[in-house]
Amino acid sequence: MSVPLPIVVTNLDEARFECTFGRGCDGICCRNGRPPIYPEESQRIRENLDKFLPGLRPAARKLIEKAGFLSGRQKYGLPMLRVVDGWCVFFNQGCVLHKVGAAEGDKFRYKPALCALFPLAKSERGEWYVRQKGYEGECWDLFCLNPEQTTVPARESLQEELALAARFEAEATADSVA
Repeated sequence: MSVPLPIVVTNLDEARFECTFGRGCDGICCRNGRPPIYPEESQRIRENLDKFLPGLRPAARKLIEKAGFLSGRQKYGLPMLRVVDGWCVFFNQGCVLHKVGAAEGDKFRYKPALCALFPLAKSERGEWYVRQKGYEGECWDLFCLNPEQTTVPARESLQEELALAARFEAEATADSVA
């Protein structure tokens, strides 16, 4: 039986997703990962940068110390994280932002929203959906976005991401009312 969610996800009942990081996947979503960063995310990362620097790859640390963690590129009108040697600057055998947040009790604390919510996304119509091969024009050819690669229902595997999306929606609603 399906439990009602505080948000509507258009393809949740059909979608399948299983993150296999550490069990066959080495973090391919962070390969050339250039997520857009909201100003409050950038500020939170900047204010806590000393926590992340020791865990970075040497080339990433050097680049951040020299030029910062934001690139000159933009997506959705927002600056994007830098990439070095083909990987997000915060990737080092997993996401350093995730690792530090998890050690502090909240793995999503420092992660950009786009990364924390993956594979959830919003369509141009403002509807939540699970990114899946061929759905909503998905062009990223990752095996984890191919529903033929797993039998795990996204409704089960994405509980934390669904709760985070619901929290973001509630905050956005509260902000628009205020």
